[in-house]
Amino acid sequence: MAVAALYTQYNRVWIPDPEEVWKSAEIAKDYRVGDKVLRLLLEDGTELDYSIDPESLPPLRNPDILVGENDLTALSYLHEPAVLHNLRVRFAESKLIYTYSGIILVAMNPYKQLPIYGDAIIHAYSGQNMGDMDPHIFAVAEEAYKQMARNNKNQSIIVSGESGAGKTVSARYAMRYFATVSKSSSNTHVEDKVLASNPITEAVGNAKTTRNDNSSRFGKYTEISFDERNQIIGANMRTYLLEKSRVVFQSENERNYHIFYQLCASAQESEFKHLKLGSAEEFNYTRMGGSTVIEGVNDRADMVETQKTFTLLGFKEDFQMDIFKILAAILHLGNVQITAVGHERSSVSEDDRHLKVFCELLGLERAKVAQWLCSRRLITTSETVVKPMTRPQAVTARDALAKKIYAHLFDFIVERINQALQFSGKQHTFIGVLDIYGFETFDVNSFEQFCINYANEKLQQQFNLHVFKLEQEEYMKEDIPWTLIDFYDNQPVIDLIEAKMGILELLDEECLLPHGTDENWLQKLYNNFVNKNSFFEKPRMSNASFIIQHFADKVEYKCEGFLEKNRDTVYDMLVEIMRASKFQLCASFFQESPVPPSPFRSAITVKSAKPAIKPSNKQFRTTVGNKFRSSLYLLMETLNATTPHYVRCIKPNDEKLPFEFDSRRIAQQLRACGVLETIRISAQSYPSRWTYIEFYSRYGVLMTKQELSFSDKKEVCKVVLHRLIQDSNQYQFGKTKIFFRAGQVAYLEKLRLDKLRQSCVVIQKHIRGWLQRKKFLRERQAALTIQQYFRGQQTVRKAVTATALKEAWAAIIIQKYCRGYLVRSLYQLIRVAAITIQAYTRGLLARRRYRKMLEEHKAVILQKYARAWLARRRFQSIRRFVLNIQLTYRVQHLQKKLEDQNKENHGLVEKLTSLAALRAGDTEKMQKLESELDKAAAHRHSYEEKGKKYKAAMEEKLAKLQKRNSELEIQKEQIELQLQEKTEELKEKMDGLTKQLFDDVQKEQEQRILLEKSFELKTQDYEKQIWSLKEDIQALRAEKTHLQHQLEEERVTSNGLKGEVAQLRKQAKTISEFEKEIELLQTQKIDVEKHVQSQKREMREKMSEITKQLLESYDIEDVRSRLSLEDLEHLNEDGELWFAYEGLKKATHVLESHFQSQKDSYEKEIEALNFKVVHLSQEINHLQKLFREETDINESIRHEVTRLTSENMMIPDFKQQISELEKLKQDLEIRLNEQTESMKGKLEELSNQLNRNREEEGTQRKTLEAQNEIHTKEKEKLISKIQEMQEASEHLKKQFETESEVRSTFRQEASRLTMENRDLEEELDMKDRVIKKLQDQVKTLTKTIEKGNDGHLSSGPREYLGMLEYKMEDEDKLIQNLILDLKPRGVVVNMIPGLPAHILFMCVRYADSRNDAGMVKSLMNSTINGIKQVVKEFMKLNSPHQNKNCLNNFDLSEYRQILSDVAIRIYHQFIVVMENNIQPIIVQGMLEYESLQGISGLKPTGFRKRSSSIDDTDGYTMTSVLQQLSYFYSTMCQNGLDPELVRQAVKQLFFLIGAITLNSLFLRKDMCSCRKGMQIRCNISYLEEWLKDKNLQNSLAKETLEPLSQAAWLLQVKKTTDSDAKEIYERCTSLSAVQIIKILNSYTPIDDFEKRVTPSFVRKVQALLNNRADSSQLMLDTKYLFQVTFPFTPSPHALEMIQIPSSFKLGFLNRL
Repeated sequence: MAVAALYTQYNRVWIPDPEEVWKSAEIAKDYRVGDKVLRLLLEDGTELDYSIDPESLPPLRNPDILVGENDLTALSYLHEPAVLHNLRVRFAESKLIYTYSGIILVAMNPYKQLPIYGDAIIHAYSGQNMGDMDPHIFAVAEEAYKQMARNNKNQSIIVSGESGAGKTVSARYAMRYFATVSKSSSNTHVEDKVLASNPITEAVGNAKTTRNDNSSRFGKYTEISFDERNQIIGANMRTYLLEKSRVVFQSENERNYHIFYQLCASAQESEFKHLKLGSAEEFNYTRMGGSTVIEGVNDRADMVETQKTFTLLGFKEDFQMDIFKILAAILHLGNVQITAVGHERSSVSEDDRHLKVFCELLGLERAKVAQWLCSRRLITTSETVVKPMTRPQAVTARDALAKKIYAHLFDFIVERINQALQFSGKQHTFIGVLDIYGFETFDVNSFEQFCINYANEKLQQQFNLHVFKLEQEEYMKEDIPWTLIDFYDNQPVIDLIEAKMGILELLDEECLLPHGTDENWLQKLYNNFVNKNSFFEKPRMSNASFIIQHFADKVEYKCEGFLEKNRDTVYDMLVEIMRASKFQLCASFFQESPVPPSPFRSAITVKSAKPAIKPSNKQFRTTVGNKFRSSLYLLMETLNATTPHYVRCIKPNDEKLPFEFDSRRIAQQLRACGVLETIRISAQSYPSRWTYIEFYSRYGVLMTKQELSFSDKKEVCKVVLHRLIQDSNQYQFGKTKIFFRAGQVAYLEKLRLDKLRQSCVVIQKHIRGWLQRKKFLRERQAALTIQQYFRGQQTVRKAVTATALKEAWAAIIIQKYCRGYLVRSLYQLIRVAAITIQAYTRGLLARRRYRKMLEEHKAVILQKYARAWLARRRFQSIRRFVLNIQLTYRVQHLQKKLEDQNKENHGLVEKLTSLAALRAGDTEKMQKLESELDKAAAHRHSYEEKGKKYKAAMEEKLAKLQKRNSELEIQKEQIELQLQEKTEELKEKMDGLTKQLFDDVQKEQEQRILLEKSFELKTQDYEKQIWSLKEDIQALRAEKTHLQHQLEEERVTSNGLKGEVAQLRKQAKTISEFEKEIELLQTQKIDVEKHVQSQKREMREKMSEITKQLLESYDIEDVRSRLSLEDLEHLNEDGELWFAYEGLKKATHVLESHFQSQKDSYEKEIEALNFKVVHLSQEINHLQKLFREETDINESIRHEVTRLTSENMMIPDFKQQISELEKLKQDLEIRLNEQTESMKGKLEELSNQLNRNREEEGTQRKTLEAQNEIHTKEKEKLISKIQEMQEASEHLKKQFETESEVRSTFRQEASRLTMENRDLEEELDMKDRVIKKLQDQVKTLTKTIEKGNDGHLSSGPREYLGMLEYKMEDEDKLIQNLILDLKPRGVVVNMIPGLPAHILFMCVRYADSRNDAGMVKSLMNSTINGIKQVVKEFMKLNSPHQNKNCLNNFDLSEYRQILSDVAIRIYHQFIVVMENNIQPIIVQGMLEYESLQGISGLKPTGFRKRSSSIDDTDGYTMTSVLQQLSYFYSTMCQNGLDPELVRQAVKQLFFLIGAITLNSLFLRKDMCSCRKGMQIRCNISYLEEWLKDKNLQNSLAKETLEPLSQAAWLLQVKKTTDSDAKEIYERCTSLSAVQIIKILNSYTPIDDFEKRVTPSFVRKVQALLNNRADSSQLMLDTKYLFQVTFPFTPSPHALEMIQIPSSFKLGFLNRL
């Protein structure tokens, strides 16, 4: 396609403009080849005939879609006006200061503080690809850091630009980025030291100029060293060409170096008074520029900051004061007055105040200094001559000394900084940051500008070679044929300056001559280069200057001062005076041959470009130019050995106005800094580069259906391009990209826009046609309606005449009468019919009403008699009830009268009867036991009779058997042996019975503990009833006073009844025991059910163990032959219980035939156990029935029992006696049971050993009788104790009544008794705890004895206590297996949540039961330390609401805070783990992925973002985000995490998603579009649906996405009118003003159909937002953590039912 074809109507071009450099114009007429002028339409509406040259047409303007791009190389037309316009749009309108230009970062100085350099921004750019985010200095730093870490290659960041462009700030931010992202793990704080070096070097090397308030007057290359872990370990600094002349001279409105003004501002401080300084206006060296103060700068505060940084780098106060002494001495030296003595002499007074201070500070001889400041020494071959100097010469010598001192001081400070930043380890890699002056051209250019431009020539050459190398590598990587690109080579200019017999060598040669002058040197330049070198020119109007054609521009240099500045000499005598200084630091500056340590000794070996010439004369001094050239060689070699990254700082205007764009100044700097050269090199080849997927997505609208049907997108792109662009030279196909010539992308954009515009026209055509048709049909229908009415009216008018009116009137009259007759006839007919119907209807209704009234009348009569009968019946029943009540009341009243006469005789008799019935139950039990004993006695008696008969028979046969006496004796011995064996067997049986007896005793003790706990619970319930009972007591007392006189009359009868009441009370005490027995039965029922479940689990465990044993005993080769390799792996798996179970199941299936018999036997055992369970259930039902009967019986005496119990509750000693009696009763019952069991065993033994144990039976009978007697005596003792207790109760009751009469009010009495009762209860509880400790010790000893005596008995059904026994030596193993080595996955799948926590608590309970404080403390500390070592841990839940699971001996409240801190730490670490997993997915899934396919098209990227693959399916999607969230949610649920904690964790994750997405949106201008807002809103809806699906709507997670939701809405909303601005202000409440303005400025249309946000609209919104007092931070804090609260949730699991999986490897624990 010809270039001229692009110059068509409506396209836009750039034409030169004297003010704006370039201005835009629209082509008003198509250009044809051969036209001399181009018809243009300017933006102000004027037409212009622009003269053109066919060979150089005006540059075309890029489409609006490409304007404002992040990378200038993404522009289709690459030329100066396009670059300038793109920078203007980004800087002035979008407020974006950074732009890429290929490998260069262009940084515009905003002259305003921007919120884009915080730590949140650093973390946002960390780890990101360079093209993924908006251009930024942090992106360049991250790219350098990433390449260093990935390739292990040194990097360099070259920051250049003219004064005031922001070089120093950019370099500082780059170094701060490295210090933040690569913090070392040591405590040396190397990063802080590296950053602290900047304020010091800025203080001594920066000054205010007319262009910049903080201009660096030296070049600096800072080398930041990293170790193998890519952490900062140190740094080194090299400086270049310090502007020493500024020490003694400043131009107007400029200042000296900052450190002088900081010293003067601090002169009045006590530590600086000895320096004898004053204000800056008092010294010549600080007041020359007339501006000693910088607006907004506090020199005193800066001095404090400088001192802090000195201290941070390890410089002591003495060292700092030495530096300040030298600086003060320089100021005083500048104020030394030199007076002229004649025309050829000058003098300095020794009494000069400033000279005196100068010499005192530096330790110099005042007379010598005064002499040699005005004289010089000349040494010839024959003599030494002292020559006086004129005043100007003396002033020059003084200033040269000041400059020399300051230069040495500057080098010394830099050297000491390098020493402070030295490191002991080995440098692995480094990143160098070069902050160097850019190309300079002023009205008067001298030696400094010459050296600066010489350095920039070298840097530009290195830059050009690097750019060319990158282009070549890109082409070779994509297999694109390339030809040599013509680029500007500045080697001739460099040769002109530094080659042999070049400008610098001629300058050094002239400096060696005693009488060398600037004019002689300039004449040599004219003779050598004029008309011989095209880059050197002689000015036409001057003979004191020369011109060099640099790469940026021509520069004219004044030769005046070149030699003096190059020599940089100080007279010898002054140097000797300084060497003799008593001030050691000053003297060291002027030593003859100082050997400064090289800070780069290990980095690079530098070889000079030319062989060094050894000086033959001691007076030879290295010139400034020579030193600068050497340091420049070292710098270039360093840069060539690294990978460079370029930052070009641009000064937008000279007035330092924020965001003001001066096109001419910027164009000048762009030419000087090489940006346009980069653009030119790119434009000569294929500047526009698209990946295939980007091209396919962007230009899919230009493809036909046939082309879209191809599956290979790469081939589709090739076919489409061959069809759209005929000239194949305009593009090239690479491996992953398509390369376009300049203008081709603009042409494709034009085709795309035309296609879209054509499609829009078609759509508009059809819609407008449909609307017009609809409108036409509506209008047509309206017209037809109008015509219809109009034509009808016309017809009526034509038909109206006189005859027609008469006929019509007559017809109407006839019609009237006819219609009237017809209507009247119809009316009469209808009326008759209606009357007939009404008559019949009314008759029917009347008859119905009559029948109803008749029925109601009869019903009323029936109701009257029925109600009367019911009323009489109710009256009679009420009367009987009243009579009964009266009779009952009278009976009760009589009974009450008999209470002092008979003390409620009738009621007490009934209660006594019921108690007797209850007692009869106990008596029946005793009778049953006695009957059993009688049966046993009868059985024994029968055996005795049989024995007598047998004895008689034996006596009869005795005579016969005397002969065989010897044989019988032998037989007798044999029988005795057999009997001994049987005796041993019986003894073993007795041992078994003894073991069972001990088990029963243990169960009784456990039941007693449960009864004691239930008794305590009932005690609390009884306390609640005290208040109501005390009111009854008051009523009884009132009644007692009323019946007091009756008590005296019936005292005799009362005394008889008192004994019965006492017995009743004693028996009433047994009611609580009965209730406890009932509760004990219920507890036994629960225990039996738990026991059955535990037996089932034990049976399953036994089955698995037997299976394993049989598997081991079976032929393993046969099993392996029948199992697969996978099954064997499952069988050998130890860690995962689920896989082990699967393997065991398959192995059991294979060996099923071998284990059938064993299985049947165990099934029989299970059936037997089930039968036992049924039997126990029947017993439980029977006990429940007895409980209900006893409850009914006890109901009648409930009030009396309550009253007695309340009295007992107020007497703790009485309770203690009751508990002791209960213990005695239980002991008696246990002994009775033991005696019964022993009697049964002895009866069986008697049946087998009748002949030999007759005497033993008598002994046993006597023993039994003695035990019965003991039992009887104990019963009698118990009865006596009960009587004594009753008497004590009566006595205490009397005392209580006495005290109650003394009390004034019942409330005071109740409060006192309550407090007294609580104290007594506490004492009782303390005694109970001591008893429990003793009981636990007894139980432990009992179990130890049982295990020692009977270790091989068969294990019957056992009841577990919810404890795990372990040994102290197994504690480490317990923590290792349960916490450190635990695999949560297998446990989560197969076990209950929180199982490790339950097991640990059971171990703590065991340690508590042992009352071992050391064991408890050791276990708790080990557990806490173990939890701290791991990242993942099960949630520790509280124990169930069961008092029996509480600790009895130890209070673990001291560990509560520690465990709480550990829990919070685990939660935060858990959140960090989840955030680290989901963070890489968020940006791609939420921001980059298109949930709504096809609504957004890709735009051309630049050099910085070029995809390397055609397949784009490897990225994360929104589904990836949801899947990760679901994984987190399921993991938390499976691990039993509390729902409240799950909600808090989800809220934290949603906040992270919203914050990271929004932060990335702020830093990606390409994502700020309307269509991207739709995508974000869609993705947010997916997250909301996920919350709804997981039932997490109340977790407040949705609210954390509100800022992101508002940002998406802001991208979609209309942004043009004032109402739109107001709506944005009202709706975007969760976004700060900075964030809203950032989104509006970054809004980028995807195509030409969207409109940019105008700056005026942004200003309107900003004006509305000025009233907000919100944060000025742009980024959200992604590290923010919401406060976590841990809810209380009791555990649903009983400790005694918990089974420990074998995968935990806790076989050393024993369940108790």
